[in-house]
Amino acid sequence: MALPQIEEVRNLSPEELNEQVLEVKKQLFDLRLQQATGQLEKTHQFKHLRHRLAQLLTVEGELKRQAAAESASQAAPEADAEVSPQSAPVVETTEAAPAPSEPAAEEATAEEE
Repeated sequence: MALPQIEEVRNLSPEELNEQVLEVKKQLFDLRLQQATGQLEKTHQFKHLRHRLAQLLTVEGELKRQAAAESASQAAPEADAEVSPQSAPVVETTEAAPAPSEPAAEEATAEEE
């Protein structure tokens, strides 16, 4: 049996995607139960179901990121109009060299003698 193709998952609606995720998780639970009771015969089903779950969750994440990017792009023009160049002050910092620790200073004076 071949592993499921991700193109099948990409064609699902968000509702069907959620249903499939729940169904696959239930099937994995049932397989673990069968394995624990010694009734599992087809151990390769673990690999297929985990692969399918990874595909479903990947597509679900892609859809969420795509929706977030679309909402951010719609909100970005509104936010740019409100921000003025003087609203964010520029703060410059300089880093000073750390002071030597006491044991290191004692070693340096001991070496000089």
